Amino acid sequence: MEVGVVLPQGELHGGPRELRDFAMAARELGFRHLLAYDHLLGADPEGHPGWSGAYDVDDPFHEPLTLFAYLAGVCELEFVTGVLVLPPRQTALVAKQAAEVDLLSGGRLRLGVGLGWNAVEYAALECPMRGRGARLEEQIALLRALWTQRSVAFAGVTAGINPLPGRSIPIWIGGTSDAAYRRAGRIGDGWLPRVPPGRGLEAAKDVVREAAVAAGRSPGAIGMHGRVRITDGDVPAAAERWRVSGATHLAVSTLGAGFTSWKEHLRALSLLGGIADED
Repeated sequence: MEVGVVLPQGELHGGPRELRDFAMAARELGFRHLLAYDHLLGADPEGHPGWSGAYDVDDPFHEPLTLFAYLAGVCELEFVTGVLVLPPRQTALVAKQAAEVDLLSGGRLRLGVGLGWNAVEYAALECPMRGRGARLEEQIALLRALWTQRSVAFAGVTAGINPLPGRSIPIWIGGTSDAAYRRAGRIGDGWLPRVPPGRGLEAAKDVVREAAVAAGRSPGAIGMHGRVRITDGDVPAAAERWRVSGATHLAVSTLGAGFTSWKEHLRALSLLGGIADED
């Protein structure tokens, strides 16, 4: 099981140097990937009375692919979007950006994608929320074609990106619904469950497995990326539960622990008893 860290970007405020130092130090501690959350826009509660979303305009989110292009030159971590809200984005542009990050990092990108939940974000980006699941699947097919073919016929044109990344960048599926689990089983290289090990995760795994078999795929070839928060208690024990549950990857989050500097986040990570050395 490969262990990485969640970028605590909402609690890092020192600019590019702090982001660089955090990523480099995390790699020195033995962590192998950096997972970043995504939102393109935050709603302003003053303009949306009754707003109850988990994030708003005052919560900072670096654009993940731009961030990873920067970090690719300063550290050897694998980069994971967890997850990129794909439907409101222009597919060919995402293909080009992701290909560039993968090239600049030497093949260290995993593209986690999902539907998102923020209706304000969808409206501002002029993309309907209805039908976004079908759009996501069409986008995944087009991304893979653009990464592996010289030219592709789509949207009334025949065109391609250059340079190509030299591979089909792994696409991992996020989401908490049975529809998302089935999508992961049918077309995902992996999935990012939001439920902890236990009955809920086993039920989700069954949905993924059944969809994979129905699609003629091997369920064992589909990766699973778990997540554990240090605020939940015994992180090594939680990591072991994920390993026993079959996780291929695990990201440790230090968000919400009250830390005020990147060094405090790293200090907490350094005290996890060699968890980053898990294979």
